[in-house]
Amino acid sequence: MANHSQAEARPTKVLAVTSLAAFMASLDLFIVNVAFDDIGRDFHGASLSDLSWVLNAYAIVYAALLVPFGRLADRFGRRAGFLAGVAVFTAASAACAASGSLWELVAFRILQAAGAALLTPTSLGLVLASTPAAQRVKAVRIWAATGALAAAAGPVVGGLLVQASWRWVFIVNVPVGVLALVAGVRVIAESRDHTLTRLPDLVGALALTIAVGALSLGLVKGSDWGWTAWSTLAAFVVAVAGTGVFWLRSLRHPLPVVEPALLRIGSFRWANVTALAFSVGFAAALLAQILWLRDVWHYSALRTGLAVAPGPIMVPIFAGVAQAVAHRTKAGRLGALGCALFAAGSVLILVSVGRTPQYVTEILPGWILGGIGVGLALPTILSAGTSELPPDRAATGSAVVNMSRQIGAVVGISVLVALLGTPSSYGDAHAAFQHGWWFCAAAMLLAVPAALGMTAKAAVPDTGADLARRRASSGRG
Repeated sequence: MANHSQAEARPTKVLAVTSLAAFMASLDLFIVNVAFDDIGRDFHGASLSDLSWVLNAYAIVYAALLVPFGRLADRFGRRAGFLAGVAVFTAASAACAASGSLWELVAFRILQAAGAALLTPTSLGLVLASTPAAQRVKAVRIWAATGALAAAAGPVVGGLLVQASWRWVFIVNVPVGVLALVAGVRVIAESRDHTLTRLPDLVGALALTIAVGALSLGLVKGSDWGWTAWSTLAAFVVAVAGTGVFWLRSLRHPLPVVEPALLRIGSFRWANVTALAFSVGFAAALLAQILWLRDVWHYSALRTGLAVAPGPIMVPIFAGVAQAVAHRTKAGRLGALGCALFAAGSVLILVSVGRTPQYVTEILPGWILGGIGVGLALPTILSAGTSELPPDRAATGSAVVNMSRQIGAVVGISVLVALLGTPSSYGDAHAAFQHGWWFCAAAMLLAVPAALGMTAKAAVPDTGADLARRRASSGRG
């Protein structure tokens, strides 16, 4: 009886430990956003385009390494991969806090992203491996909801920490990471995929990194260099070429970053398109909100964190609502409703804000509406992305959806930085931010029809055996 109880308790314990690590990685995004201005002042007034690499370098590397690192861990051991990822993320966080220059901080953010790219897919893989099949959808939603809780806590935590120093937004990861390490060693059992015998496509991952990085560089620096300057055009050419190499590698490599066969499954394909468009709008809106409060209304970091918090607080609440009604409505409708609400919230903000701070009437209604939208959309996108995948592809599929989210975030932040530029007056700033919020709304509206496709059935769904035969045939040479 004791052994039976222990066996039943293990999935809950594994879910708790892995969710703690996911919470840490998600918290990092929101507290770093709040610290943006303080980082810039500490590093001699770095420009917005330079500062954007604190966010974009992380997102680019995280997106490119998420799937390959997940597959490496599948082959060599998910427990070892998870613990290594947490250790790297924790150590890199400490190094970020000690950075002496902006580009040193960016370098350690890249290392931090590598740790996150290892801990995220392994944490979900461990959850799936330890949870009975009937409970997996619920477990994935709980795992995803911890990120929503981090989103709710992040702005306020970040605002509080920045009162001491922006460096504390990285130091806070250290005790959380140590706790996850200690608990992981005690609770998590090893898990691996014994059928994997090849290494994942690291060259394809590098091509994706170069492509997304070049796209971001062209968007961020285009207004400074000139949109027709050779350097800007070269960045876009590299982005296109890198994307081409990435896709060719995906077609030919036995373990590509994205398996084309999976894209024939309708819910997975449209979940990725939705995740990309959703994240473009969400990442841009979050940064725009913080920059408006700090740079135009001149809020302190703490006041900014408190002002941003109501939106993210809606996320776990309405993620719960989405969970409650998920069995009575199609995922596509829930996701589309969430994206449409976020778009409406962005429009409500842009038509309301003015020079004099009137937070309760000009920001709060639209921001709460956006938070409700995120709560309905994000967990739905993540769960829909794996709902029709073969069980042995669920973790990889989730990693690809998360990769799409990160690429969307890079594009969203880069376009916003290009739209904002360096305004010299309130009138210029107001017009630039309005363009930014229109962009956020447009991206979310593009996500609406994509979300409706998440319930589409695959024409010829591939099974695990089909994909195994494809890998074998592509590896004969």
